Amino acid sequence: DEIRQVVAACASAGIPLTVRGSGTGNYGQCTPLHGGVILDLSGYNAFGWVRGGTGRAQAGIRLADFDAQARPLGQELRWLPSTYRSATLGGLFGGGFGGAGSINHGPLAAPGNVLAVRAMTVAPEPQIIELRGAEAMLLHHTYGTNGIVLELEVALTPTVAWTECIATFDAFDAALEFADRFGSAPGLEKKEVCFLAAPIPAYFTSLAEHLPTGCHAVLLLVAPQSEAGMRDMVAKHGGRVTYRKTADEVKAGNKTLVEYTWNHTTLHALKVDKGLTYIQSGFNPQRRIEQVKALEAALGGEVMMHLEFLRTKEGAFNCSGLQIIRYTTEERLNQIMQIYRDHGVQINNPHVYIVEDGKQNNLDPAVVSTKQRFDPLGLLNPGKLRSWEAVQPLRQTA
Repeated sequence: DEIRQVVAACASAGIPLTVRGSGTGNYGQCTPLHGGVILDLSGYNAFGWVRGGTGRAQAGIRLADFDAQARPLGQELRWLPSTYRSATLGGLFGGGFGGAGSINHGPLAAPGNVLAVRAMTVAPEPQIIELRGAEAMLLHHTYGTNGIVLELEVALTPTVAWTECIATFDAFDAALEFADRFGSAPGLEKKEVCFLAAPIPAYFTSLAEHLPTGCHAVLLLVAPQSEAGMRDMVAKHGGRVTYRKTADEVKAGNKTLVEYTWNHTTLHALKVDKGLTYIQSGFNPQRRIEQVKALEAALGGEVMMHLEFLRTKEGAFNCSGLQIIRYTTEERLNQIMQIYRDHGVQINNPHVYIVEDGKQNNLDPAVVSTKQRFDPLGLLNPGKLRSWEAVQPLRQTA
């Protein structure tokens, strides 16, 4: 009722409205450009239910809390971003990608991961509408510009007592080839494979005793029955396992390697050196290793290679880069991104806050028509959806 009252008041008065989860996004997703009301949904956080391999909850539930309630029922979330302790389910849907677990299930955008959303329209008399399947995904990763998501129904996966390990290597190529082969090995069950080229491991000061000077590291979450196979593969690539914690030890110590992967890698580096920044890149699944090696040869030293191995939304095994860069100028940063493009690598620029700019201006027109359905007054997070702004003059003259 409180949400409905706020939305109705904003709609009646023409006041901009920006929905917020925990504010852990990196692109200013929930930073208002035109003032107005920030609608914090973190208190709208009730856990709904788990039925078989499906779960439902209100959008403001923290991912850690969702998992804590689902695990005793034998299920866990399919993906866990490094911000899982504070990030909300609705925030991940509205402004996130995936996380640990995407190596098995792909990003949220992969068909079958998000099953339904319940969303509210912005109007003097708000309506609540349930969207299922592909229709629900029209509200995904749009920064809350085209609907207020209240509840989500997501597919889950059976719980595993993941063992957390770090494998270290002296050679870049050996570490990379291990990560790729272990990540793609169908019989070895894992949840996370994170490749970190030197000198990135040196930024992890709290793990220093497990990271030899100058090493390249691979952070792993592996199923207990697959640990022996993982260790054999590490040895064959000339590496060694320098860190190991069972699931019980991780829980008791309240410290997980997940919080050293994905965007937390950049966070740890920035704590040590404020002069760093990063880019996001998507490799060609058929040429990923060739591309990584070529770019390391071209830019190594200036660009530090951080790769997350995953399945694409189409199902191909691949790696996605969150490379850390020694920032000099905006011009040089743009040059680096262009060098990546020239090697056939897609860049998802994290230094922009417009929805289309983060998607190479490749936006499904149905996203805009969905906004017309849920936010005909254009009050939700205004200024973030260029395609909407572009069609407004046409509507006004029609």
